[in-house]
Amino acid sequence: MINKAIFIYFAAVILLSAVLVITRKNPIHSVLFMLLLFFHIAGVFVVLNAEFLAAVQLIVYAGAILILYLFVVMLLNVETESKASRANRYWPWAAGFGLLVAAEIALLVARGTFPLDTAQPMRLGASGVKELGIVLYTRYLVPFEIASIILLVGLVGAVMLAKKRSSE
Repeated sequence: MINKAIFIYFAAVILLSAVLVITRKNPIHSVLFMLLLFFHIAGVFVVLNAEFLAAVQLIVYAGAILILYLFVVMLLNVETESKASRANRYWPWAAGFGLLVAAEIALLVARGTFPLDTAQPMRLGASGVKELGIVLYTRYLVPFEIASIILLVGLVGAVMLAKKRSSE
């Protein structure tokens, strides 16, 4: 019962902070709400007895990637960005898509069954971190590298856009 209440708290704060990340006009406020989001995701991992994933969540996302985002935000002109008009014409589409996804999740929860996953779960023994590392860097090396390249391209693109705006 107490775990369910803790999970509901974490889920509510995660949803609220995710919405606040994308709706704030000030990019620094968005980054701070993203930090709150990352901490609460780590809390969900702790509730699920996945302490290693919680530590990785805090070290990698809250520690490293969020700092990179903060540096990119510092490259932007915050005054200009705060006063710029947002893409308000896309809000109905975004809200409709969000409602569609929420309806699908509600349908799955109401049915009580989920589509069968054909992938076999990884069985971790006593040295779970070592086995996780071996599987990640052998079996899932290509997807891991692709995710790294996507993050790098996004960061370089943001820096290039910020540099182009400041040089004009």
